[in-house]
Amino acid sequence: MKFNTKYISAFSLALALGLSSCDKDFEEINMNPNSPETVSSDLLLPNIIRSTTNEIAGSAWGTGNIVMQMTAKIQFTSEDRYNWGPSGDPYNNFYNSMRDLNNVILISGEANQQNYVGIAKIIRANLFSYMSDAYGDIPYSEAIQAKEGVNYPKFDTQESIYASILSELAEANTLLGSTSEQVSGDILFNGDIERWKMFANSLRLRILMRLSDRQDPSAAMQAILDNPSQSPIFTGIEDQAALQYLQDVPNQHPLYTTRSGSFDEYRLSEKMEGVLKDLDDPRLYAYAQPTNDSGAGIIGEVDDYQGVPNGLADEEALAYSPSGDPAKGGSNFVSRVGLLWSCSACTSLANPTGAQAMLMSYAELQFVLAEARERGFITTGTAEEYYMNGIKASFAYYKERYEMINLPQIAEKLDVSDSYFTQSGVAYTGTTDEKLSKIGTQKWLALFFTGLEGWYDWRRTNYPEILPGPAAYISSVPVRYMYPTSVQALNKQNYLDAIARQGEDAITTKVWWDVD
Repeated sequence: MKFNTKYISAFSLALALGLSSCDKDFEEINMNPNSPETVSSDLLLPNIIRSTTNEIAGSAWGTGNIVMQMTAKIQFTSEDRYNWGPSGDPYNNFYNSMRDLNNVILISGEANQQNYVGIAKIIRANLFSYMSDAYGDIPYSEAIQAKEGVNYPKFDTQESIYASILSELAEANTLLGSTSEQVSGDILFNGDIERWKMFANSLRLRILMRLSDRQDPSAAMQAILDNPSQSPIFTGIEDQAALQYLQDVPNQHPLYTTRSGSFDEYRLSEKMEGVLKDLDDPRLYAYAQPTNDSGAGIIGEVDDYQGVPNGLADEEALAYSPSGDPAKGGSNFVSRVGLLWSCSACTSLANPTGAQAMLMSYAELQFVLAEARERGFITTGTAEEYYMNGIKASFAYYKERYEMINLPQIAEKLDVSDSYFTQSGVAYTGTTDEKLSKIGTQKWLALFFTGLEGWYDWRRTNYPEILPGPAAYISSVPVRYMYPTSVQALNKQNYLDAIARQGEDAITTKVWWDVD
């Protein structure tokens, strides 16, 4: 058969033109409007805040309260005995969130939405600070740059990380309010730009105090306090950074849905019990429940609250008897953690919205300022005033939370009398060391369920005295986390460079700011 090449050529030309026309609009036609390739900042923000804040709240329950002997374990006591291996949390969770934070900064920066950029920078600074306090040197300047070809990020020194964090918080404070867009998706402060600025500057004060044994924070601290209109800080408990949980899944506080057996592994620590009772401190009723054996119900007398020593072996912890009588030993004779945090399977009094995830409280800020004034870093206010404000704020916060979940019996106990403040263990009297000890102890009490902040601050101050339990695997309290095994395997050379610089990858190796 003989083909007519003229017609074939015409057909080929028509086909080519048709395909060219189709290709021209191909991407536009095949864009799914219900599945955008770029996610807006207001859609990214809720999950960033929720996932990272829940990680911090979970670390308070699983490690922070335990290592600072606010609570103790009566089963599976490895954490309480410092049998710690490599830790993937918060490392993995936070670095995963960094990708979304970087996207918020990129997307909103291009759109000139500086409020979103400022918020993302504050969250990012807080996460890097939290991780560096836990691990020491970590990837920072080259982190989350795989798209740019950086698959093996170097570990920056903690000193350089903190310099960058402080700079970023100052920058965020300036960016916030420089554009007029309304912020959506902000489940922490509901788009309140002024409260984000307060958080940024309060964090700066926390971090400056963290570094105070390495660097003089005086000028930077005083500059913040001298300019409250430009650099506001928390002014009351209504300003503090606390994530409010909601009634429905998945936004209930995480402990509310835990198993009763898991909840019951954690009990009031004998250390916390002793300090609270020595000070006749009514936060005993907020932080713990009466023992089952007491039969007291919602609230009891002081002796109805009993703690268990930290660092016992499993069998001894489960059978512990506060009275020393083996017949009166076991879980019925030691106190559970307070009703504010209780699980729905544990009691009908549990409330899914009672506990908040605390990132930084007004009470903590006041204790930072009290120490700063006592040590001569700032000239604003008086150390005693800040100290008293911190104590009162802690009481007021827990009173408000127990009123909110309709437990007035406990809330009424938190109307603390003047006699509390005049007793020798609380009154702001004594030498500078004695005053700093009182500040440190009250700060420790107020940092209950505040992530790992109590541990971080204790490593700097050594207040109050914390001693390893009798069955501890090591003879000192841990001072850092070990890097995750994934880091050791996938970024080995940079990992080795980091430990060569800062010391053995062990829970006994101090981070840079932690000096004797």
